[in-house]
This record gives sequence, structure tokens and C-alpha cells, in this order.
Amino acid sequence: MRLVQITHRIEGARLAVVENDESLRLLKGFKSTYDLASLAAQRNSPIDNVITEDLSDDRFDYDEIYEGRSEWSLDVPFTRFDHPALCTVSGTGLTHKASAENRAKMHQEQTSEVTDSMRMYQWGLEGGSPAPGEIGVQPEWFYKGDGCILRAHGEVLTVPAFAEDGGEEPEIAGLYLVDDDCVPWRVGFAIGNEFSDHQMERKNYLYLAPSKLRECAIGPELITDAEFDNVEGTVAAERDGKVFWSARIFTGEKNMSHTLANLEHHHFKYPQHRRAGHVHIHFLGADAFSFGEGVQLQDGDEMVVAWSGFGRPLRNRLRKETEPERLVEVRTLGRR
Repeated sequence: MRLVQITHRIEGARLAVVENDESLRLLKGFKSTYDLASLAAQRNSPIDNVITEDLSDDRFDYDEIYEGRSEWSLDVPFTRFDHPALCTVSGTGLTHKASAENRAKMHQEQTSEVTDSMRMYQWGLEGGSPAPGEIGVQPEWFYKGDGCILRAHGEVLTVPAFAEDGGEEPEIAGLYLVDDDCVPWRVGFAIGNEFSDHQMERKNYLYLAPSKLRECAIGPELITDAEFDNVEGTVAAERDGKVFWSARIFTGEKNMSHTLANLEHHHFKYPQHRRAGHVHIHFLGADAFSFGEGVQLQDGDEMVVAWSGFGRPLRNRLRKETEPERLVEVRTLGRR
């Protein structure tokens, strides 16, 4: 089932199911996917059953909202809108061979030695797909921010003044809820643009952590029952309405060095990631991105990510801040 969250400046937020890729059928009582998922977890019931019980007869035209021609707009499909700090946005890298190779190129100077990136990818190949019930090798992990950094379909992704660059990373994100008993539940998946500063990372791989502290986008749809086995998609960059770069992309367990279960275990093994009422947006790795092919995006370029079986494409425009970086002064409450 495909869910979207929409919002109106006067009427507020509503949830809707995508029907035949043409119309949005509204739910009656739920105003957020978080509330919907919380009830499903409380009942230990499939979320699709809860959705079916709450369907109304009211429908909107999907094209009008998706294309920005309506007073309603698409919002992020899953987060804590009421408490953004209770949403953790994170990701796993080096899960795809192409990603590891691109990372290795950024970090490899004139040497024939195997980079740490390729070494970690090899560890995943050797131990990232354990037998059911067993624990595999730990993957790479990074933090991006809280719910404040999430952007919806059609919103801009900003390259801040202190950044070196900004570039798309086409991924699928797992969307998770932690229930009142501190048990994590996978609510579904969404298309994602993880959006990172690759120029900063290329300077030194120890800059990976700050290079990830950027805005990112998910949506427009939450897919409750998607298969994450062998997924094919496309990523493109448009300038002045014309595609100037594109690539086929692949993800899913058949294309990754880790199973989904292993990635989820190593994320939620930490008690601080299993706090009641928290939600998690976790990016599952990229197969290709324009920076890896020498492309540098410019202000106004539009990034388009599409995955087969995951709803309509995610579109976001890149915007570079024009004002210079300003010093942040920290004041003291101690003796002056």
C-alpha cells in the first residue's frame, strides 16, 4: 500500500492512500503516519489493516498535488512533526560495490594499497549476510541529523555557506517506529535523496562525519509492503528543464553486501536507538551518484530519484546559499 501525507495551510495535515497512481483517497481519523503506525504497533496488527478500516470516500487528484498545482502539498511521508528532535536520521554506507569504489577513488592517492573503504566493503561481502538468527559483521554507520533536516518532494535542498559542495545520493530509506515497550518496528520504505558534501569528504575520509550533516529528502510516498530484494531505478540531474546526466541504479539485498536484517540489527542494537516514541529514518546505501562521474551540480539544478515499485519519483531542486559564512560566537555564563 502507498501512503502520502499532505498538508494545507488552513485545514492542516491529512493522510491518503494512492489509488491507481491517479487519485489520493483520504483517511478519516489519522492526521499523521506516526499516529497510524503507533496504533498498528499497539494492536500488533498489519498497518494495511488499520488503513483499510479508516478509508473515507473523499479523493483528491494526485497529479495536481504532485505537480504543485493545488493548495494541498506533499509532506515528508513519515517523521515526528510534533517533536522533530525525536526523529533520528542516519544511514549505512559501503553497502554497494559501486559506492565503495567511488569512495575509494575519493580517498585513494597514488598508491596501490587497498583503501579502508574497499576493505570495509569486503568485510560486508564476507560476513554481512549471516544465517537467520545470527549476527553478521558490523557495517559503516553515519548520523545526518534529526527531523529538522528532512525535506519533502518538491522542496529545495540547500548547500550551506560553510559547505564545499552538494550532491545527490539516490537511495531507499527504511522508516521505523519504536513502540512504548521500546521495540522497533519497520513501518515501510520511501525513496530517498541522502544529499551529501562529497568535496568535503574527498579532502580527507575523516571529514565523512561533517560531510553528512546536511538536509536530505524522502518521499513522496511511504510504501508499506515493498519488497527489498532486487530493486532497479534511475537517477537524473536536470538543468533548465533538460536532463544533462542520468544513470541506472540498483539496490536491494541481491545488490548489497549486507542483508537488511543485519543492517537493522546493528542500528537498533544500541539502547539509545530504542527509546519509546522515537522514529528513525535510515538510508540504506547508494549504487551511483553524479559526483562519482565527475559531475558538479549547480544552483538551480533539479535532482530526480526513481525506484521501481516505490511510487512516484522524488524531485528536489538544489539551492546554494549566497551569503558568506558567519562566525558563530559562543557566549559564556561563567565569570566574565
